[in-house]
Amino acid sequence: MNNMIKTLTETIRGPVITASDTGYDDARAVYNGMHDRKPLAILQCVDSADVMFAIAAARESGLDLAVRGGGHSVPGFGTIDDGLVIDLSRMNYVLVDPVKKIANVGGGATLGDVDHATYPFGLAAAGGVVSTTGVGGLTLGGGIGYLTRSVGLTIDNLLSADVVLADGRQVTASDYQNEDLFWALRGGGGNFGVVTNFEFQIHEVGDVVGGPMFFEFNDAQAVLECYREYMMHAPEQLGCFFGWQIAPPLPFIPEDRVGDLFCVLVPCWNGPHEEAEQVVKPFRDAAEVKAELFEFMPFPMLQSLFDDAVPKGMQNYWKADFITELTDDAIGAHIEHGAKTPHVSSSMHLHPINGAAQRVGADDTAFGHRDKNFAPVIVGMWDDPAENEANTQWVKDYYEAIHPYSGSEGGYINFMSDDDDDRAPANYGANYERLAQVKAAYDSDNLFHVNQNIVPADTR
Repeated sequence: MNNMIKTLTETIRGPVITASDTGYDDARAVYNGMHDRKPLAILQCVDSADVMFAIAAARESGLDLAVRGGGHSVPGFGTIDDGLVIDLSRMNYVLVDPVKKIANVGGGATLGDVDHATYPFGLAAAGGVVSTTGVGGLTLGGGIGYLTRSVGLTIDNLLSADVVLADGRQVTASDYQNEDLFWALRGGGGNFGVVTNFEFQIHEVGDVVGGPMFFEFNDAQAVLECYREYMMHAPEQLGCFFGWQIAPPLPFIPEDRVGDLFCVLVPCWNGPHEEAEQVVKPFRDAAEVKAELFEFMPFPMLQSLFDDAVPKGMQNYWKADFITELTDDAIGAHIEHGAKTPHVSSSMHLHPINGAAQRVGADDTAFGHRDKNFAPVIVGMWDDPAENEANTQWVKDYYEAIHPYSGSEGGYINFMSDDDDDRAPANYGANYERLAQVKAAYDSDNLFHVNQNIVPADTR
């Protein structure tokens, strides 16, 4: 192994960091503090050639290989014990063509990197809701965010991808080259290779009207019923998720309400600014808003509004489903368990995935849940490892209560935890068998298995 590390150090232009290096602990850390893993080496690649060398080393040595973009993976897929980590964080460039409205984005870029590069042109990419999220993991899993209802999932805006395969070749996948791979990348996770460059269609998004609206917890039923009905026919320029929130000490929160539990709506209106109040009027009519930061702001500001609530190093445990209908019984279960929200960073978020996202066919991309209207995720986040058992149990109990009302076994792969491996076939849905065939064609030895894994068809 020492010879392999020496060879990698001589061939890779980016840093090769091992346990003997002073920066090892920082380099191996990921966002979920539950994963204290110790890789043999972290390979901080700076270009495709570095990635090729790294993949060759993993293939020839038989070592486990993890691929890290932003490092936000709740199951810790961006790290591994005693294996190699391809860390793409140095490949974080974003090149914008404002005329064609196209952005080329490096495999290690974050949403914040993309927002920084696109905002001056009055443009934005379809992304998530936290700016430190890695573009790679977000995209390959589907990509749910503020713009989903208006422009679709992140994968619906992917034009091409440069991919280093398990055999060390780099290919481009698009609608007219390596089409089967391009189909699989759009929702199939990190199963097929390392994407070093994403080419996205980007959209006119500059300043929006958005931000959280806090309602009394006792009004949650009225707010959820309104949200359920309104988001089915609201203008598609309106993105909005529902959540629980223990009020943090922020300037717009009354001091005597800090620490109280609220239900929250977080709208993002990307239509004419003067129409914003009319668009959110149904929410205000449902219940009295007790505190808010719903205002005119740059889109990157909204994208980064919750970054401080999800700092690197916290304990994370999540559960998720897809649902077609938010039933009355489901609302009751949400309220019962939402009332027990244990930490200011813990919540349940209910994301709408209708509108433009549903105008893509169920088998047009690997994301096979186009008939679903919402993606709920129970987000367990806390800072003290001594509270792991109690907080994890809250997530499990909450999930067990709402899952019977989901009408689906599958959930969003980017919201899974490390004990959800057995859910992979359901999470990929009806497209799983086709994905297994593509996996066999491009990674028959399952080199890329540190993920929501798709087993190659010819090895099962």
